[in-house]
Amino acid sequence: MAAGITALERFVHQALASGQSRQSTAQALVAAGWSEAQVRGALGAYADSDFPVPVPRPRVSVSARETFVYLLTFSALYVVAFHLGDLWFDLIEFYLPDPIEPYAYWGSGVDDSLRSSVAALAVAFPLFAWLCHRIDADVRRNPGQRLSPVRRWLTYLTLFLAAAALICDAAALLYHWLGGELSLRFGLKALAVAVVAGSAFGYYIRDLQREETQA
Repeated sequence: MAAGITALERFVHQALASGQSRQSTAQALVAAGWSEAQVRGALGAYADSDFPVPVPRPRVSVSARETFVYLLTFSALYVVAFHLGDLWFDLIEFYLPDPIEPYAYWGSGVDDSLRSSVAALAVAFPLFAWLCHRIDADVRRNPGQRLSPVRRWLTYLTLFLAAAALICDAAALLYHWLGGELSLRFGLKALAVAVVAGSAFGYYIRDLQREETQA
């Protein structure tokens, strides 16, 4: 595998150095069986410059600080997402109590859950917003950080979790609808999951698309 990647990079360097265009180089590689992602990555290692020889872009490296920042950022995101959904559920329980047990709210510990969610959001959301601001500032100074392996792995993990939540949410909604058990309470809870998971999914999908556009 490593030898194949080295051969690809060497070929791209020699092709660009000999005056071949990026488009013709890409077409030759795809025709030889390389995937478009591999070709795009190899060509992306060199700047699109008029300099006579290929100008390499800085390679992305992973530092302990970067790993810490991204792990903390995505952990804060997960805390925000969980407690935002939990808060929505608690408000539904408060304003739309179970008609069979209308006073179950007060004895079920939901009031404690409500306070817990508010407290968690008050801490995690400002932290998440501040970390995102710092990361965006770092990326503007050094665009290569957008290709951080840690960032991409955590982004795809978040997309997977959000997609799984949306799929399960849709399946549960359909199950209750087919059984004639779809109530306003359940519908609002399903909407809460869809909004939280869908927002995260949409945001990070757009972020990945922006990366590919700027690559």
